[in-house]
Amino acid sequence: MNKVMYEKLGISSAVAEFSEKILEKLKPRFDEIDKIAEYNQAKVTLAMQKKRVCAECFAGSTGYGYNDRGRETLEEVYAECFNTEAALVRPQITCGTHALAIALSANLLPGDELLSPVGRPYDTLEEVIGIRESTCSLKEYGVSYRQVDLLPDGTFDYDNIKKAINEKTKLVTIQRSKGYQSRPSFSVKQIGELIKFVKEIKPEVICMVDNCYGEFVEIIEPSDVGADMIVGSLIKNPGGGLAPIGGYICGTQKCIDRCAYRLSAPGLGQEVGASLDTMRSLYQGFFMAPTVVAGALKGAIFAANLYETLGFKVVPNSTESRHDIIQAVELGSGEKMVAFCKGIQAAAPVDSYVTPEPYAMPGYNCDVVMAAGAFIQGSSIELSADGPIREPYTIFFQGGLTWYNAKLGIMMSLQKLLDGGFVTL
Repeated sequence: MNKVMYEKLGISSAVAEFSEKILEKLKPRFDEIDKIAEYNQAKVTLAMQKKRVCAECFAGSTGYGYNDRGRETLEEVYAECFNTEAALVRPQITCGTHALAIALSANLLPGDELLSPVGRPYDTLEEVIGIRESTCSLKEYGVSYRQVDLLPDGTFDYDNIKKAINEKTKLVTIQRSKGYQSRPSFSVKQIGELIKFVKEIKPEVICMVDNCYGEFVEIIEPSDVGADMIVGSLIKNPGGGLAPIGGYICGTQKCIDRCAYRLSAPGLGQEVGASLDTMRSLYQGFFMAPTVVAGALKGAIFAANLYETLGFKVVPNSTESRHDIIQAVELGSGEKMVAFCKGIQAAAPVDSYVTPEPYAMPGYNCDVVMAAGAFIQGSSIELSADGPIREPYTIFFQGGLTWYNAKLGIMMSLQKLLDGGFVTL
C-alpha cells in the first residue's frame, strides 16, 4: 500500500517496512489457503444448489414460524455441507456457549457422565458443566463430569482416556480450538483418530465436537470423521461476518431431534421458531464464509511470523499447520496485552476511537481485555483480540472480514507496542 495512506492510518514507515519484509516469504502459504477456500466455496455452492435455494428462502417468518421454507432449507444446506443427517440452525441460539449447552443438556440425563479427553474446557463452559458452581448446571441436574488432561506435548493421553471411559460415560466432548490455552488446536485428522479410539471402547457413546473457530479451515470437518454432533456459533466462521446472531448443531437425526426439543419444547422441536428477517444474512454469510475464513487465516499466519520474529512465543508457531483461525501471542504482561488490543481497536472500521480496558466479563474468573470494532457485536470472525489478564499474559487474535483489514490490525498492534516502548525494530 502507498506509505502515505498507512501514515494517515497511524502506521509509521518503520512498522510498514518491517511488515512487508515479513510478508515477502508468506506467498506460498497464502496460495495454499486460497486453494482450501476455493474447495470449500465449491462445497457450499454445491450444497445450496442441491437443496434448491431460491429467493423465496430469504422471506423469513414471524410468530410460531410454522412452514418456514427458508429456515428448513438452510438446515438442509448445513447438513449437506457438513455431511450429517440433520442440522439445527437458529437465530434463537444466542451464542456458541448456548449451542453447546443445548447439545449437552439435550443428550445427557441424570446419572450420565460427560467426559472431556482434551483437558479443561473453554472458560464459559465451566458453569454449564458445573466445574464452577452455577444454577441450572449439568451438575445440578445429576450429570457427572470427568476429564483427562493432555500430555505435556499437547497430544491425547490415550491410556488414561481408556481408563476414564466407564458404564456411565454417555457423551465425550472434544474442543477443537485452543480456547484460552496455549495448547495446539486439533486437526480434523487428530479428532477422527480420537473418536475412532473412543468408539472402539464404547461404540454407543456420543462424540460431540466444539467446532467454533474451525469451520472451513480444512477441506473436511469433524462430522466427516465420525463426530455425532458438531457445534458452533454463527457470529464466528460459518456466519461469514453477515449473520447477526445464531448458532448451529449438525449431527445424527437422533441427537438433533433431542437438541430441537431442548431449544423449543418437547413435542415442538424444529417445527417452531420464527426466523424474522435473518434468513438472507444467514444464507449469504454461509456462502461468504470460506473466503472470509481464508482472510482470517492469512492474518493469523502474518501475526505469528511477525511476533515470532520479534522474539515472542506464538501458538501455533510461524511454520505449523493451521486448524482454527486463532493466533495466540504470549506477551508477558497485562500492559502489553492492553497495548496490543488498543492497536486492534484502532484498526477497526467501527468504534476505532474506543480504548479497550480490562473488565470482569460474565463467565470468566478474572478480568478480560477485549478489542472488537465489529459490525456485529462480539463477532469473532471480525477483527478482534482478547485474553484473560493472567499468566502467561497471552493475547488471542482472530478474524478480519478481509485479509487487508487483518493485516492492518496486526500492523497497528505492533505500532502501539512500539509507541509504548515494549518492542524495538
